[in-house]
Amino acid sequence: MALVTTKEMFKKAYEGHYAIGAFNINNMEIIQGVVNGAKAKKSPVILQVSSGALKYAGPKYLKAMVDAAIADTGVDLALHLDHGPDFETVKLAIETGFTSVMFDGSHYEYEENVAKTKEVVEYAHARGVVVEAELGVLAGVEDDVKSDVHVYTDPAQAVDFVTRTGVDSLAIAIGTSHGAFKFAGEAKLRFDILEEIQEKLPNYPIVLHGASAVDPVAVATCNKYGGDIAGAKGIPTDMLRKASSMAVCKINMDTDLRLAFTAGIRKVFGDTPKEFDPRKYCGAGRVAIQATVEDKIANVLGSENTL
Repeated sequence: MALVTTKEMFKKAYEGHYAIGAFNINNMEIIQGVVNGAKAKKSPVILQVSSGALKYAGPKYLKAMVDAAIADTGVDLALHLDHGPDFETVKLAIETGFTSVMFDGSHYEYEENVAKTKEVVEYAHARGVVVEAELGVLAGVEDDVKSDVHVYTDPAQAVDFVTRTGVDSLAIAIGTSHGAFKFAGEAKLRFDILEEIQEKLPNYPIVLHGASAVDPVAVATCNKYGGDIAGAKGIPTDMLRKASSMAVCKINMDTDLRLAFTAGIRKVFGDTPKEFDPRKYCGAGRVAIQATVEDKIANVLGSENTL
């Protein structure tokens, strides 16, 4: 089996009314947990790497571990750059062997976003790599991506953007947000915006960022064993499932993995305070990651048994 692009994944997802989970990776245990979950549920997945993860683990280390995961499990995977901040980072990912990249020019003025995205698309397509871009702004904090404001995606502008840049998929802003504290009150997503974009761009894959459900059990476990994650609140799973049955073909989930991994480790330290073997507590984190991925595939994404 091999690294693949997301083109065929998204085509099948759109036609099958499900979404592909895009799970952020930072180390070996997270990679193993995600891929083992995908294999158990017979589901495609996207492993994605933020610029922060590139700095933390190094692109060559991450690529080698992903290659090992494919060889070990026989699962086809897409390796994706998440929130590439500039052309240089995109180029590094492509040179490393990533099959998909995101250029995030959402913080630029519209015309500059169009121009910079088009430059990335031309470079990536010439090398067989697909490109995701973003239109609109998500509030919240995740790694180096920060914003205090939320700007909803304009459907008419989305059509113009896709037409002019040739981008392969588009991340839109309909009310999701980065991080673990997504809503102070009642959760609300603008499905009317998604519906209009789907109507204007038929068969075109849409992406949701900031779409972790922020599992209350993981939060409670973290807090029980010494954590302080008060008021964390994510996207209700029924909303995410509705989105994945529409034009949304890729749903990003990072916070949920962080919480699961941390909860698994904190529980080991809390139950066995004398433990200092990294294999014991990191192993528990890996098990928690796999359980989380299997749950997302079955109950949120709808991608179980689609391989």
